[in-house]
Amino acid sequence: MQKNKTLLTAFIILDTIIIALVVVYFLAKPAPEHPYYADRPNVMVIAHQGGNHLWPDNTIFAFQNAADLGVDVLEMDLHITSDEVLVIIHDETVDRTTDGSGEVEQMTLAEIKALDAAYRWTRDEGTTYPHRGQGISVPTLEEVFQAFPGQRMTIEIKKTERSMAAPFCAMIRKYNMQERVLVASFHDERLAEFRAECPEVATSSARQETTIFVLLTKAWLGGLFSPEFHSLQVPKESSGITVMTPGFVQAAHARNLKVEPWTINDPEQMKLYIEWGVDGMITDRPDLLLEILGRKK
Repeated sequence: MQKNKTLLTAFIILDTIIIALVVVYFLAKPAPEHPYYADRPNVMVIAHQGGNHLWPDNTIFAFQNAADLGVDVLEMDLHITSDEVLVIIHDETVDRTTDGSGEVEQMTLAEIKALDAAYRWTRDEGTTYPHRGQGISVPTLEEVFQAFPGQRMTIEIKKTERSMAAPFCAMIRKYNMQERVLVASFHDERLAEFRAECPEVATSSARQETTIFVLLTKAWLGGLFSPEFHSLQVPKESSGITVMTPGFVQAAHARNLKVEPWTINDPEQMKLYIEWGVDGMITDRPDLLLEILGRKK
């Protein structure tokens, strides 16, 4: 008798789970369309920090060279100075890339502008530093918008103590870049802040959102997911889990999500991902990807 009751309870729980999954599946919505992705090539060439292996990263110099190559997207990183100016630099400090030292968030714009942003950039492991002393500085976001008004951009919100959502959104609107910018971040709370402040701008998935979608696809349950973002910018693998597979790309596309893996510098990997149908690749070598795509000038 007790065994029958246990089986009945198990069947009820299982039925409830199945019904719930069916309901969620039919209520789930794909990612909304966004004009950021309108009129784009099948595979977008996304120049990581402007092409980190080709030129001093996150500089106007790099972005101009990448644009001249014919890349589709300039990728960059966003920080804020102590006097509330948005600047383009990857690290929390200036130490790795410039001739200075200190935390970006604790320095004024004037202090940061006095630094040589190309000081430590080298292509031969330190034998030469070809762009030192050429006046290459850390750019502001406003300078980038002014220099490249027609260029698509992926801008990553980096880790800061202060929120950048309000001034970032205001700058995007000031230069009418709502359809040219996609915002990324590893930090879920910062991306949530930005979406609340600037809902008209496209975003990619943050860390937790990516993890949830990856795990759902591993269980063939990607159809239950209703994304609030437009793209998945993901590595080949993370924490021992393979992220990039043909099935992952198909599951993402079924939710109207674009797949833009990073950071892809190997030509054979590029060719493989093109075969899988990715929508773009974030690369330090945009020249190689353009050549593979038959688009090199």
